Order: sequence, then C-alpha cells, then structure tokens
Amino acid sequence: MRHDLLSDVLSAIKNGERAGKKEAIVPASKLAKNVLLILQRLKYIGDFEYIDDKRGGKFRIQLLGKINDCNAIRPRFFVKKDEYEKWEKRLLPAAGFGFLIVSTSKGILTQEEAKKEGLGGVLLAYVY
Repeated sequence: MRHDLLSDVLSAIKNGERAGKKEAIVPASKLAKNVLLILQRLKYIGDFEYIDDKRGGKFRIQLLGKINDCNAIRPRFFVKKDEYEKWEKRLLPAAGFGFLIVSTSKGILTQEEAKKEGLGGVLLAYVY
C-alpha cells in the first residue's frame, strides 16, 4: 500500500541511478508527472512515457546517470518567499548545486523560479 507516491518515484529513480540502470518504471500521478517534467527540463532525466496498465498507470523513465541524490521532503514544510536560502543551506550540499522543488499557486516550480516570481509554497523534494 502506497502512502507517498512522490517518495516512491524519487527513490526508484535514485536506486536505478545507483545500480547503473538505463530506465526505471515508477507509479504515475499528476504530481509525479509535473516533477518529472522539471527533472527533464533541467536535464537530470531523459524522456519518459506513460504506460496504461488498466490500474493507476506507470511511467517509464530514461535515466542519464546525472542524479547524485534525490528525495521527497517529509513533512511538507511551508516556505515563505524570503526563506528559500535557509532551506537550501539545510537540504542541499553546496550553494548553486542542486535545487528544491516547490508547489506554489502558479504550479510546481524550482526554488529559483519561485524566487523570481516572488512566491512562497510547500517544499516537495530536492535533487542534486
């Protein structure tokens, strides 16, 4: 029984990367799709496709071997528009290395995009 789908997706990607796999198959959801689109746009993963298995569906993701670590942030902390630096210091290994994924009123963005928009939100995950 799954409780946190985003954690399952990111741990499957991380485990596949560490094992040297070329692809990972993960459960599908709208949140997972939006996070995967961000990872794809930032060149951490390759293409991904939806597989309809007549249940919840799955994504097949092409792994590129560029992810050192990724994880969902639990509990989901609220962050104000001027608090991103505090969370970057807490969750990322160095300045300018990796990014946070944030759910905002304008959709799911990286912390850099949310800073530019002047938006706060809820921390979902980190990747580096």
